[in-house]
Amino acid sequence: MTTLLKNLKSTFAHAFAVPSGKEPFSEEELALLDKAAGFVVKKRMAAPAVLFLESLQPMSFLGSQVMLFLQPIVASFFSRGEYERLAQILERRESIGLFIERIEETQDKKVRKCDGMTV
Repeated sequence: MTTLLKNLKSTFAHAFAVPSGKEPFSEEELALLDKAAGFVVKKRMAAPAVLFLESLQPMSFLGSQVMLFLQPIVASFFSRGEYERLAQILERRESIGLFIERIEETQDKKVRKCDGMTV
């Protein structure tokens, strides 16, 4: 009986673990994050998006699944393939921090442009 319990415990020890995906982001992935950041800034949702992403960072995989649920609403702004790819990118733990950086950079560029400064 104890062997069975040990086997079950070892089998389910990492049942909900998400691989960290330490490989670097491709140029295509970075371009897609930039496009999404531009969309967020264009809709004047940078601050709420950053707040939401910061709160969701420990549960990045769950957040990507919420994105798949919201796909019909956002489908008019991204192609289906782009949106699904963005959800896959955001499953990676380090991607949330990178996405927040991209949103903040895009917002800063927009503010500088509106202030008459060129970047």
